[in-house]
Amino acid sequence: MKRTIDEVTGELVEKLWESFLSRVSYARQYNELVERRTGRVVIDHVGFRTLNTHTGEQPGGIWGIRHIFESLGYIPAGKYNFKKKKLKAVHMESGAQPLPKIFISQLEVDQLPRWVQPLLAEALADTPYLLSDTGIELLNRLSKDRLLTHEAADALVNELMNYFQRPWNPPRKDTILQLNDVSHYAAWVLLHGNSPSHVASLVNEQHVPALPDLKSTCQAMMDAGIPMKKRIEGVAEGLLLQSATLAVKEEVTVKDDDTYLEIPWTYGYLELIQRGFDKDNHQVLFQSFLEEQERHLYQMTMTLEN
Repeated sequence: MKRTIDEVTGELVEKLWESFLSRVSYARQYNELVERRTGRVVIDHVGFRTLNTHTGEQPGGIWGIRHIFESLGYIPAGKYNFKKKKLKAVHMESGAQPLPKIFISQLEVDQLPRWVQPLLAEALADTPYLLSDTGIELLNRLSKDRLLTHEAADALVNELMNYFQRPWNPPRKDTILQLNDVSHYAAWVLLHGNSPSHVASLVNEQHVPALPDLKSTCQAMMDAGIPMKKRIEGVAEGLLLQSATLAVKEEVTVKDDDTYLEIPWTYGYLELIQRGFDKDNHQVLFQSFLEEQERHLYQMTMTLEN
């Protein structure tokens, strides 16, 4: 019995979603809210953050995540530049439905103050590549043959799930606090690494009659006590409407002198998307992203405390 590349990728996405649900309580509440109304959650995209600098044995920047998904059959479908935030991004798509898009951003580290460079270099220098030789071989075989045995597919998914975590050692507490003053994005990546920063649900595919659009869905979530972004990004009847929960906080491990301790820090948030029809084809939903709107969503992992 063999599994196709799309089936393996679908299983990986499902496990990433399960892991995200275990860490992000607001995502669990949304999932339960939709399922109680006999609807379904369809993932529009999964977001990742990276640092465009040397990261040990792992490829730096966008390529650190992109090369995995290219091996799974994804291709780049859009590029974005957030100059004020010193970020660049790409979104990738698979030809297979309903596999979600992948949105990967990178911080242009060389645009940060010079004193930041040695802090990051020290934190990232000994980063290992988290795929084993066996994992690399299986990923290459799947990319080439587009099929794996059931056992090999299970082994590869486990390898890939291991990849989507923080690959470097716990950073120093003082490094995190100093970085956070100039880039909460950089501090976040040092703490969470390759973990998804957010998962976005496509409201168009919820199939909940009482929640036909983004506005009603956000209201239902607020009524359920889920803290939400104060405003919806985009205009009614536009190409793209976006909102999000606030980011959850979790205890993260940092180094302080010669000991390790736990400190609270923001992790991930659930994004909600309503897509309008493409202006050139009113039979097809708009599939890209709008830079101005995306820029505001990076603020979701920033709080008054950090």
